[in-house]
Amino acid sequence: SPAAAVGLRLPLAEQLSLRSSGHLQVEVHSVTVDCTVTSRFAHTVMTSKAFNKANSSQEIFFEVELPKTAFITNFSMEIEGQVYVGEVKEKEKAKKQYEKAVSSGQTAGLVKASGRKMEKFSVSVNIAAESNVTFVLTYEELLQRKLGRYELLTRVKPKTLVQDFQIVTNIYEPQGISYVDAHATFLSNELLPLVEKTVTDRKAHISFSPTMEQQRKCPGCDGTLIDGDFIVSYDVKREKNLGDIQIVNGYFVHFFAPELPKLPKNVVFVIDISGSMSGRKMEQTREAMLAILQQVHEDDHFAIILFDSVIETWKDSLTKATKENITEAMDYIRRMSSRGTTNINDAVLTAVNMLVKDRQMERLPDRSADMIILLTDGMPNEGESNTGKIQENMRTAIGGNMSLYCLGFGNDVDYSFLDVMSKQNKGLARRIFEASDAAAQLQGFYDEVASPLLLEVDMHYPDNAVDSLTTSHFSYLFNGTEIVVAGHLMDNDLDNFLVEVVGQGVRKKRKTQKMEYIFGDFTERLWAYLTIQQLLDKRSSGTPDEKANTTAKALDMSLQYSFVTPLTSMVVTKPETEDSTSSPLIADKLTEGTWRKQSLKIVDFSWVERHDLHVACVFFCNMYLFLSHYSGAPAVDGDPHFMIELPDRGDALCFNINDKPGTIFNLVRDSNSGILVNGEIIGDKKTPPDGKINTYFWRFGIVHQTLGVRLEVSTEDISLFQDGKWVKLLWSDASQQKKKKKDSVKFVILLHKVWKKHPYHRDYLGFYTLDSHLLSPGVHGLLGQFYHGINYEVAHLHPGKVPEKPDATMYVKGQELNVTRGWQRDFRNDVKNGENVPCWFIHNNGTGLIDGHVRDYIVSGLFKSV
Repeated sequence: SPAAAVGLRLPLAEQLSLRSSGHLQVEVHSVTVDCTVTSRFAHTVMTSKAFNKANSSQEIFFEVELPKTAFITNFSMEIEGQVYVGEVKEKEKAKKQYEKAVSSGQTAGLVKASGRKMEKFSVSVNIAAESNVTFVLTYEELLQRKLGRYELLTRVKPKTLVQDFQIVTNIYEPQGISYVDAHATFLSNELLPLVEKTVTDRKAHISFSPTMEQQRKCPGCDGTLIDGDFIVSYDVKREKNLGDIQIVNGYFVHFFAPELPKLPKNVVFVIDISGSMSGRKMEQTREAMLAILQQVHEDDHFAIILFDSVIETWKDSLTKATKENITEAMDYIRRMSSRGTTNINDAVLTAVNMLVKDRQMERLPDRSADMIILLTDGMPNEGESNTGKIQENMRTAIGGNMSLYCLGFGNDVDYSFLDVMSKQNKGLARRIFEASDAAAQLQGFYDEVASPLLLEVDMHYPDNAVDSLTTSHFSYLFNGTEIVVAGHLMDNDLDNFLVEVVGQGVRKKRKTQKMEYIFGDFTERLWAYLTIQQLLDKRSSGTPDEKANTTAKALDMSLQYSFVTPLTSMVVTKPETEDSTSSPLIADKLTEGTWRKQSLKIVDFSWVERHDLHVACVFFCNMYLFLSHYSGAPAVDGDPHFMIELPDRGDALCFNINDKPGTIFNLVRDSNSGILVNGEIIGDKKTPPDGKINTYFWRFGIVHQTLGVRLEVSTEDISLFQDGKWVKLLWSDASQQKKKKKDSVKFVILLHKVWKKHPYHRDYLGFYTLDSHLLSPGVHGLLGQFYHGINYEVAHLHPGKVPEKPDATMYVKGQELNVTRGWQRDFRNDVKNGENVPCWFIHNNGTGLIDGHVRDYIVSGLFKSV
């Protein structure tokens, strides 16, 4: 009978689904989410039990979705009484174990993708007939207070009825609980009474446990009503002075969120109106800004700067937020439209100079907060385009005197650039996702920073009493948020110590009071969690030595406290079966992806030497030798196999292009730099016995219009057109030049030599790109469109046609695609043998992944544009 599988998508998402052509063969006995929150530190255990009813083994999939801010601390599987427990290892060591398993043909690895608030991964295990399996996942996180509340989100999508379904949350807050609310997006009038809530002064208990009948979408059907988000939100009672300090087992944590009047703010909105902001982005930005302007307080001052290649200011200085000025500003926003390129450097410097000048002219209140909010969707490509130089310019101009907040709109923005620049200037970055609610995302961010309460806050603790402090200086405290500081006590028997809080215009002192025993080692783990998070944030700035030391400390603590962070992975060894040996499952922590680094300055061409029968040619106009290990980038090799490596996600995408021999495809075109790359495919010498004719790229045409250079590279020879004439070279000439040049995009062409007497196959070429981030944001083509990354998610893993190659659903560019996990050969680091790279294979000539249809990329000649 065909293999059946049950996918378990567990919290914070719980999803169970069966994929089989036969009857249901797997019973889901239970799905339980048990969360304990103690002083904002959440410890969540998710358990799911399933039974294979079939008379043959079945593959069962366990898929997990959890908050981006959480760290996995444990994962285990229990199969017929045998428990397989995960172990946290350094990421590189775990990766080597993973790659070893993959190269030997074993099923291994973690399917992962990152969404807005959540990140996902999936594992699978083969379960014998009439056997049980229990999955247990544990993770921890410090809940962040936003807009006056803490929030626990559980995304539940079982897609089938569950015998024992239960969500339980227990909250203990020594300060006292001011309110608790529980709701869900899927709660009907019938399900609403099933949410049980018990609240006392310091404790809250929330549970939701519908029976199978109560889960049913309709009488007698198998569909479930449980599909959406289950949300618990709460807040605590507030001390009016120094907040709450708790001491447990030699560690303390200090929560500070005083009730204070808000400070006036002086905000400059810097809005990108370049051509890429046209259409829906501009409409949503306009909608958000109109709503935000209506919320600007009458005590605030504000300014608006619009920029593309030209910097346009609404007024020459900041303006008081009177009704008349707000109305005038809204009319100005209604008239803005997209145009031109992107000059981020001059736009933000204009905002800085405006604030500095108004301060010097004493136009702004002494005790007020200065901030710049930058919204952009792209890369700087006008004026100063070097992102490192722009960051240096901002840091010098701002000088620690104001905060810079950066909002990156969409997937094409260089989020890493914005993130570092904001952190260097007392701000933060936020990605705004391209979706129908983008305007609400923009407005939501403004709500978070709209009401500053304190500036330059310092939390002072006695040096002779505490050490190993987390961050104790904060540039700002906003209404509805909270400052958290944790540290280690030098004397475990210390009952109290003096605490002093100093902010702009505020100075308060108090003695701590030792708390009763609360919950295990939660304060120490809270301290470790907070320390690691802050160390990871600091990695983006500082000298190379400082970054290395910070990374080493974060890694040591991640291993010591068994946290899966961006520096570690959790490895679980799958049990051996009749069909396979044991193999590892790898759980990784994702980070916010980065797509772009800097704009193109120059393009050169060069050569690389021969290696046995595989010859690499890197072309540059001054023809120098280039040898290196190549970093991940889109490439094409083989029959033609296109591969898009995404190092920041530790993943890759693959697709094939099948067409008749002689077809010429556009691979790269960048009108800004004048670079064009086309490739022509060739077929086998004759039709093989299986009837399938393989096609390969056999020649490439490369154009650098600015330099007036053309290069034709074929399996036979290389022709260079320059200064009005063609020069023909042999592949054996490629190793003669040895000059080296940096900071330029490089194309690597590999010549694969096939035995001359082979009855079917021919020599063919592979095409790879180095430093593709140096090409402009407008680069396109079958490969070029991926040079600056792509945003996608993978979910719903299920068995494919081949046991070791599971299928899954990919969400990309607003579409759902069925994809298959497989491997692709990459010859860049080993040009003789190549190496296997795991990737998601997109079927049907990459349809849905590539823009448009594959035939849109066909050109009429080797040097012709689309």
